[in-house]
Amino acid sequence: MLATKLVDNAYDVALENFDAAADALGLDNDTREMIKYPERVLTVSVPVRMDDGRIKRFQGYRVQHSTARGPAKGGIRFHPQVTLDEVKALATWMTWKCAVVNIPFGGGKGGVTCDPKHMSQHELEHMTRRYTSAILPLIGPKQDIPAPDVYTNSQTMAWIMDTYSMTKGYTIPGVVTGKPISLGGSLGRNEATGRGVFYTIQCACEHLGIPLKGATVAVQGFGNAGSVTAQLLHEAGAKVIAVSDSVGAIFNKDGLDVPELIHMKTIAGHVHGFPGSESIDPATLLTLKCDILVPAALENAVTAENASSVGARIIAEAANGPLTPAADRILESKGAFIIPDILCNAGGVTVSYFEWVQDEQHLFWEAQDVYNRLEKVMKTSFRDVLKIHLDRVVPMRVAANMLGIGRVAEAIHLRGIYP
Repeated sequence: MLATKLVDNAYDVALENFDAAADALGLDNDTREMIKYPERVLTVSVPVRMDDGRIKRFQGYRVQHSTARGPAKGGIRFHPQVTLDEVKALATWMTWKCAVVNIPFGGGKGGVTCDPKHMSQHELEHMTRRYTSAILPLIGPKQDIPAPDVYTNSQTMAWIMDTYSMTKGYTIPGVVTGKPISLGGSLGRNEATGRGVFYTIQCACEHLGIPLKGATVAVQGFGNAGSVTAQLLHEAGAKVIAVSDSVGAIFNKDGLDVPELIHMKTIAGHVHGFPGSESIDPATLLTLKCDILVPAALENAVTAENASSVGARIIAEAANGPLTPAADRILESKGAFIIPDILCNAGGVTVSYFEWVQDEQHLFWEAQDVYNRLEKVMKTSFRDVLKIHLDRVVPMRVAANMLGIGRVAEAIHLRGIYP
C-alpha cells in the first residue's frame, strides 16, 4: 500500500466526523458521552528475539471502541506509522461501519509499530505470537475478533488463531477472521473489501447516471482492496487509466491491462515499469480528470492542500479515512460524490461476519453464496445511506455516520447502564 504522510490526527478526524453526525441526529449529551469514546484501550510491550540474537521491543495496541451491538471486530496492522491515536480512530470507524451494514459487531482495532518489510518470516511469527499473548485477555470469538489489515494476512491470522487455541487447549477458529481456507476461513474473504467497493461504485454510477462501461478510473494503492476493485471494474468495462503503489504510479489514457498488471505486481512486487504505461508522480494520480477515484492506501491522502485539484466525479473510499474533513468540504462544494469509507469498504468486515458465522455453525458456504449475500448487504446499505443523504440534505459521510451512530445509540438506550 502507498504510505502517505499524516496531515491530520486520525483520531481528531474521527471525533470531528462523529460530532457532525451527532449534531445532525440531535443526540443528547448523555448519549454522546456513552458512545463517543473507546470502552477499552490496551497498550502492550512486545519483545522479540530477532534473527541476529538481539532482543528488540515493539509497541502494540488493541482498542475496543464499542461492544454495544456485539463483539468488537477489527483488523490488526503492522506498520511503522502505527500510533495509539490511529488505532483509536480505526476502532471508532469500525463501530460505525459494522452498524451501517447492520451486522452484530462493535468496533475494534489493533496494531504493532514495526516495519514488516525489513523483518524475516521467523521474526514476524514470533512478534505476532508475542503480541497475541499480550492482548489475550481482550480477544475471543465472543469478545473481540481480529482480522487482517495493513501488512497482515491470512498467515498472520493463522498464527494468532494457533496461539490463542494453544492457551485454551483446543482449536478455536472463530477467534479471528481472514484465515486460510484450510483453517476455517471463508471463500470470498480475500477479495471481499474490493468487491464491496465495486458494488457501491455500481450503485453510485446508477444514482448519478454514469455508465460504468467506459468510465475512467484511477486507483491509489494497488494492494488487496485496490487491485480487486480495479479487476472488477475492468471486467465491467471501465477503463483503469492510472494506478499507484508504494514504489510509484503509472498512467495510460487508453486504459491499463489490469489482469496483466496484477500478474506483474504479484511477480515483481510493484507496478513501476508496466509495459504500455508511463510513470507519473503519485500525487498527480489524485488530480487526474476521471469518473472514479479509488483511494485505497492509508489515511489523509486528500487534504485541504490538494482537494481542489481532484478531478474525479465519484470518490470511492476503499481506504480508511483517506479524505480529511477539510477535503470533504472542498470536494462537496465542487459537486464530487463521495462514497464514505464506513460504507464503501465495509465488504471486508461483512464477509468477516460471514466467516465467523460459518465457524460458529461448522457449516461452510459456496463462494457464489458469499458474493450474493455480500452484494445484497452492500447495496441495501448504500440505499439506506443515500436515502438519509437525500431526505436530510446532508453529505454522504454525515448520512453514513448518522445511520451507524443512530443504530449504536439505539442499542445503548435499550441496554441501559450496568450496574
